[in-house]
Amino acid sequence: MTRIGRRVHVVAAVCCITASISVPGSLWAQRTGSTAGPSASGAPAALERVAAVRSSRLQEDMAAMAVFRPGYTFWQHVFRVPDGSVAYGSATDGRLLAVFPTTADWTATGRWEEPALATLLNGARLSRQLDARRDEVALVFEEAMGPVLHNPTRGRFLMRNVPRYSVFLEEWGKIYERFGVPAEVGLAQAIVESGLNGTIRSEARAVGFCQWLHGNWQKLERLAPHVIEANNQTTQAPYCAAYLTILATKYGSFLPALSEHHAGGTNVGRTLILGERLGGDGVRSQYFTGAEFAIALRRTSPQRYSDVYRTYGPRSYRYAELVFGNMANVVELRMSAPQRRIHAMRTTRAVPLDEIVRRTGLTADEVKRYNPALVRQVPRGATVYLPSHESAFGADVAFWHRPATPAFASVLADFLAIEAAPDQWDSPSFEGVLRDYQRRFRQTDSEEGTVMYVMLSYVLEEIRTSRRGAILDEYRASPRVARLIEEGIRETGLPQATGR
Repeated sequence: MTRIGRRVHVVAAVCCITASISVPGSLWAQRTGSTAGPSASGAPAALERVAAVRSSRLQEDMAAMAVFRPGYTFWQHVFRVPDGSVAYGSATDGRLLAVFPTTADWTATGRWEEPALATLLNGARLSRQLDARRDEVALVFEEAMGPVLHNPTRGRFLMRNVPRYSVFLEEWGKIYERFGVPAEVGLAQAIVESGLNGTIRSEARAVGFCQWLHGNWQKLERLAPHVIEANNQTTQAPYCAAYLTILATKYGSFLPALSEHHAGGTNVGRTLILGERLGGDGVRSQYFTGAEFAIALRRTSPQRYSDVYRTYGPRSYRYAELVFGNMANVVELRMSAPQRRIHAMRTTRAVPLDEIVRRTGLTADEVKRYNPALVRQVPRGATVYLPSHESAFGADVAFWHRPATPAFASVLADFLAIEAAPDQWDSPSFEGVLRDYQRRFRQTDSEEGTVMYVMLSYVLEEIRTSRRGAILDEYRASPRVARLIEEGIRETGLPQATGR
């Protein structure tokens, strides 16, 4: 039986593991001693509901990850080891096995984390072509100890930004948790996407923390009542968090939510349909089972099965795994650096950089550490971030320093409790539900409520313009797709689903 086939038989195990495994509601709280959100004692009922949903989603997601991607912790090492090497790790428990310099002779040079494996490559004849060599060494490892993961190291992508920005992780974590997202999940995504750098820009013009396209930030700014400077991480974090909590509510899980952020909702929808047809019970098992089947089809015959998997590719398959693997890096970085407060002032006029330097006594470079978007001045209606509150620059809008208002907490708790299947979210009939929450968030008259209002406006526009619901309906009903799925099941050795 293939590895995919074995996975189908363990779908039901997710429920058992969730019931038996003890996973903390927040690794952030466990490792730092900070709740970064409402405490259990004396907190209003709505805040307790938000914290409970945040905790249970993380717990169930980690349990599912332990079943379907048990080697996910390997990815923390990829972002710790400097660039220029290839790291190998166990796909069954994530432990780092070895690191080889890209340009060296791997039979003679490398760092073996498992001494018992150090002789594995003795006498081996390896290809000079890097990709072929990586696969050859992976086969050697797998013959000796089972499945492995391997990837070029990316430590420089993150570590060059750590001295400058890791001091803000606690503050940014509080922002994520205010919206119902575990701090370690939101910030791990920021590590994977941007290395914590707010000004990083991709070839596709994706910007900053969670790498949204520049055009999408422009859409948000049109919807928002104030200026959004997308190169400031503290500006980005609330919108990244709000979008992730909306998607996590859609799916009841951060796993497909993260994947939608990367691969798009249509790809995730197709993946869930595949997982459902393969017998997946619940959104997590459907997502992982469908994802593995899509990648198996892509490897088996990419042209023949392209109508099944479409643009869902290897990075889409690994995306949630990369994020969850980097949660440990978030916590370790938070613990290794003294944390600094970030105060926020909404300006009513343009504020020049030299005025900020003169009033605060900070160097221009230190001001720009808090405000990476700042070149000459902070625009009127934007936000200036500093280590202390300066009333001369505008009103205090650092909502993460204050308890959530009862109005916002109540609406957020109700929103997180929405019970609707993912496909319902893409139907025109569901727009009324989202518009009602959009209105309710706006009426809270709070910074967080405004962010949720803006993000729901963005999501509603996306639903209307993407045709996602119609595309997925066509995919679900397509005789050709159904036939290809059946042929793919036979060709990959995956047993025909007997459940839903």
